[in-house]
Amino acid sequence: MRPGFSTAALLSAAAGSLASDLANVTAIRDCSFCCGALADAGLASRITYPGSTIYEQRVDSYWSLTAQLTPWCIIQPHNAKEVSTAVKALVKANKKEECLFAVRSGGHTTWPGAANIENGITIDLGLMNSTTYIASNNTAQVLPGSRWKGVYQTLDALGIAAAGGRASTVGVAGLALGGGNSFYAARKGLVCDNIAQYEVVLASGEIIYANNKTNTDLFRALKGGTGNFGIVTRLDLDTFEGEDLWGGVVTYPNSTTDAQIQAFVNFGNNIENDQYGSAIVIWQYTTQNAATILINAYEYTKPVAWPAAFDEFKAIPDRTSDSMRFTNMTDLTVELEQAAGYRDTFVTLTFVNDKRVVKKAVDLHNTVVEKVKAHKATGNWTVQDMVQPIPTIFTKHSVEKGGNMLGLDRFSDNLVLFQTYLAWEGAEQDDFFQGLGDWYIAQLSAYAKSIGKSNPYIYLDYAYATQKPLENYGAVNIAKLKAASKKYDPTGVFQKLVPGGFKISKV
Repeated sequence: MRPGFSTAALLSAAAGSLASDLANVTAIRDCSFCCGALADAGLASRITYPGSTIYEQRVDSYWSLTAQLTPWCIIQPHNAKEVSTAVKALVKANKKEECLFAVRSGGHTTWPGAANIENGITIDLGLMNSTTYIASNNTAQVLPGSRWKGVYQTLDALGIAAAGGRASTVGVAGLALGGGNSFYAARKGLVCDNIAQYEVVLASGEIIYANNKTNTDLFRALKGGTGNFGIVTRLDLDTFEGEDLWGGVVTYPNSTTDAQIQAFVNFGNNIENDQYGSAIVIWQYTTQNAATILINAYEYTKPVAWPAAFDEFKAIPDRTSDSMRFTNMTDLTVELEQAAGYRDTFVTLTFVNDKRVVKKAVDLHNTVVEKVKAHKATGNWTVQDMVQPIPTIFTKHSVEKGGNMLGLDRFSDNLVLFQTYLAWEGAEQDDFFQGLGDWYIAQLSAYAKSIGKSNPYIYLDYAYATQKPLENYGAVNIAKLKAASKKYDPTGVFQKLVPGGFKISKV
């Protein structure tokens, strides 16, 4: 039977086409208007548009392909004053046409929209990337577009150290504003606990400073409260005398898993006895290796090889590679870079330091690998699952330094920070791999709860878009974050005009 024509379907299609055309016209108009508002404010030379070499380079420079969106234009300010001008121009323009924007520092978050935007403007802080050591107060003034490699190159040359990130390509501002872990955490607290001062551009365009004497509520709110209050344009890091570290990566076959789990749990429970040590244990399967291996990163923040804190790890046989050496932070953090150029997701969970939960995590890792194989995923892919200790000594240092917003000081147990990381090729596989990450975390969370070893904390820097890190900071800290947002951004610019990131207004 020959199919007949449906008038309703034709009208529906025509209406859909018209709606699409109108949307495109609106987008073009808003693009011209919003980007034009920046140009009219005197920032024309800082703006780059689609089709230009710089624009394409900046889009491509996001670490994960899943984060590579296409804003109407990208503005690259050179200093805080230009950031202020840009914010004021966009807020003013938004009164006539919607002008949404994103803020990017390092661009290492995996999920789309966290630090980039479609149908809007990206304020890209990448050209604000210097590190200046101030000897008079032992701080390093670090601009927000810096990555940790650049910070450490500057400080290592001076014999100075700072409690910062552990992977060289990670951005400074994003890591610090979400909390941030460090090789020095057992001695110095988390990265956010080692910020002496922030320079911040508010929604009004005002440039203010937050420290332990001025704007103290904002100072504390920024320690985990991320981009809810303004744009941070400088972070002053506490520094201290540096020396060589002992560290590197040791790999093992999966057959050592039981010994690895026991060594890891004992290490986490005993960090307080030797606060110079750090250990990360990773189970990783790649299509290139076609087998799960263990990748352990050991660091000791003194030049001592195989100190007693690592005795249990040292006793594990069958090492397949070993890069342990005396070196500096620049070298160590370059070694821990993860490959760019893939589609990626991070999903995270925290639980009490218990070998049963770690063993369940490894069992689930093996299950996920088999699920990907059964799905016949195409191209190269990786399933990586990582555990690292979060002992109470970390939070004791945090409290000693005035506290932060993370709420970890509520807990008396030594904890484990867990991350599942999946990487793949091809946008058509996004839903499958993201679904696997969500399934993994749901299964592990349910198991931890079933044996009374769960913990509500969600580490913001590893969290996926659907997770709710701010909601798990505790009622007292949530109230402080909301109060700071209302005080420093009373019209809600960073809640409404900046859709990316985790919003305190949604808690």
